[in-house]
Amino acid sequence: MRKLILFLSFFVSMLSSAQKTENIIIITTDGFRWQEVFKGIDPAIANDKNFNQGDSTYIYKKFSGKDFAASREKLMPFLWSEIVQKGQIYGNRDFGNKVNVSNPYWFSYPGYSEIMTGNVDVQINSNAYKANPNVTVLEFLNQQPKLKGKVIAFGAWDAFDRILNEERSGFPVISAFDNVGGNKPTATQKLLNEMRTNSFKPFHEDECLDVFTHYEAMEELKTKKPKVLYISYGETDEWAHHGHYRSYLDAANQVDKWIKEIWNFVQNDPQYKNKTTLLITVDHGRGDKIKAQWKDHGADVAGASEIWFAAIGPEIAPNGEIKTESQLYQKQFAQTIAKIMGYTFTAPHPVAEEIQEILKK
Repeated sequence: MRKLILFLSFFVSMLSSAQKTENIIIITTDGFRWQEVFKGIDPAIANDKNFNQGDSTYIYKKFSGKDFAASREKLMPFLWSEIVQKGQIYGNRDFGNKVNVSNPYWFSYPGYSEIMTGNVDVQINSNAYKANPNVTVLEFLNQQPKLKGKVIAFGAWDAFDRILNEERSGFPVISAFDNVGGNKPTATQKLLNEMRTNSFKPFHEDECLDVFTHYEAMEELKTKKPKVLYISYGETDEWAHHGHYRSYLDAANQVDKWIKEIWNFVQNDPQYKNKTTLLITVDHGRGDKIKAQWKDHGADVAGASEIWFAAIGPEIAPNGEIKTESQLYQKQFAQTIAKIMGYTFTAPHPVAEEIQEILKK
């Protein structure tokens, strides 16, 4: 009898630790600083007439609070309610919890490549770099029999065709002003194509407004039900480069609302409910030691290698904001994504190890 009880206990334990995530959604919001994520608005920037767009009153009314915690909750209410309660958030350097890019360049193409390949390729030293010669975790997952044809990416920036090497990888990459729906778009997709084409283009033809990227991705999620979905929002970076702190904060706040919308949808859909993990991060940080450098990033900008990430889902232990001292790296995300889905990412190039502490034991 004792042996039977021990066996049953072991069997139940194995079942409880079995793979639960069947779908993953990776979300990036370009160049959004850890400082705002963990501390809310920065008064030094909000009060500067060079950056507040002449409307510091708006910034304070919408996003200020009695302390850091109150301000960050106003800025990203879903992150600091649902995700902090049921998932994990990393990168608050005030507690010594450090997350950094590993590449030496600290800007977008190298950062996105590092996220997706688990590797630092020093040859990728320009945003104009050719199609990525490295295999991404999305390409790897699309090669798995259970996931083949169920991987798709949406990015506001046109460089994602190259970053994810759409031509070689075998899965669709909808970037910038690409049409969605192919030859048979749904009524919603047709409308989105028309609206995006005829929209205001503050970033010219290189990047569309995030609202189009979001609703294109949501339509795909609702109608085609991909198992691996990547969404990259870009306005946090664009408005920062313009020096528009109010718009930068609004863009981040909107991304938080969209993450909530995505999570609410998956938790109310039979295919996705309790089977889907969200991983949220950024491609690079921004300056802070010299406040005027909050607009900028790159190897010559102190702090631009500092990033953050968050995750929520059935494989993620509900440990909330991580306040322990540690050092993690952007290149670890690719293998972490694969492990969350129950795979080990292998490629011709080196792949950094996963972030083990994020996963349930």
